Amino acid sequence: MTLPRLEPSLSGPRIVPVLVLNDPAEAVPLAQALVAGGLTTLEVTLRTPAALACAEAIAAKVPDALVGLGTLIRPEQFAQARDAGARFVVSPGLTERLAEAAKAAGLPYLPGIATVTEALIAWEHGFRELKFFPAMLNGGAPALKGMAPLIPEVRFCPTGGIKADNVKEILALPNVFALGGTWLTPADAVKERRWADIERLAREASALATQA
Repeated sequence: MTLPRLEPSLSGPRIVPVLVLNDPAEAVPLAQALVAGGLTTLEVTLRTPAALACAEAIAAKVPDALVGLGTLIRPEQFAQARDAGARFVVSPGLTERLAEAAKAAGLPYLPGIATVTEALIAWEHGFRELKFFPAMLNGGAPALKGMAPLIPEVRFCPTGGIKADNVKEILALPNVFALGGTWLTPADAVKERRWADIERLAREASALATQA
């Protein structure tokens, strides 16, 4: 069984803003600012009660955004994500039930792994794109470099603790197809609706990605 993959759908810079959103009214202008800055693949995390509504609003009103849902920890959330318009899904870890739900949903899925053993378990389930999480706590670029010859068929999207100053190092790795981060949407900027500041951060990140 060939599972859908996210990488072929990516366009532009290989950076995925990871969003924690509380209000659909904020979600759309925030997404528009990120897209204007060149970042079109967005992960809305299911960490707030409004997350599904926020993802649905972005999917409906920001056509240039490729919207995914992250922090999926229960099987029923995969169908909810698909129905909200998500184009991919992400979880912090992997279980048998999550693997089954992901396959049933039919969306590109990035299960989270932190070790080679966990990566092999995901590989045995057929997943070839994995989230390395939390990336910096688990060794960052050196750890990913060490995994490359062990599981060459697997591609990674590391997230967790990544900042602008290590973007180029991580994206230069041959087994990394993208990376995710929260530094692009500072909580105070979102709260104060400083969309121009977020667009500037997105443009700076886009420039870093092109140098990797």
